Amino acid sequence: MSTSFESTRPTTPTLMPLAPIPFDPGLSDLGQPLMQILNKRKSTHEFSDRNLSMDTLSHLLWAAFGINRSDGMHHTAPTAENAQEIDIYVALEQGLYLFDPAAFELAPVVMDDIRAATGWQDFVAHVPVNLIYVADLAKMYDAPRREQKFYAALDTGFISQNVYLFCAAQGLATVARGWVDRPALAKIMQLGPEQRIILAQSVGYPQD
Repeated sequence: MSTSFESTRPTTPTLMPLAPIPFDPGLSDLGQPLMQILNKRKSTHEFSDRNLSMDTLSHLLWAAFGINRSDGMHHTAPTAENAQEIDIYVALEQGLYLFDPAAFELAPVVMDDIRAATGWQDFVAHVPVNLIYVADLAKMYDAPRREQKFYAALDTGFISQNVYLFCAAQGLATVARGWVDRPALAKIMQLGPEQRIILAQSVGYPQD
């Protein structure tokens, strides 16, 4: 699928007045043994400007944290007490979206191109996809805030590794990034007081 709206550079974020982007629920066969995929797993800091297709993006997000059982209650990555507190925001050239695993679609959030704000590295502004992992601590069990943040970081690690393995299998480039101006990015994303940015992860094709 493609979208028709015009992208802008981030200034003052604006609510997206557009319909969600639905995904194709079909899953692709990666066609490689797990040990071969693990052998290819790596971090990359050089990316092509080539965009990911919507099919590839949908499969990537399903691998990251999609629903993988018929009960609709469990995902491809675990979370503490099955809190499912990690939300995946997707920063594309055309805007910022929130991945909805249950509806299997991207819900529009902000209509600006905020990719440059997702990290201090120069390359993030031009990578086709920047994932932002956000923990909603209000969804977590009653525990000290320090413990909640620990488990949120742990759960994000599971999701990030799923992305790494998918990218290794599909010939994509990726790198997880912690060097982020979290307060500034949270303001741009219009996050609530119980939401915490844990990590960002860039995804694209390797530079030719």
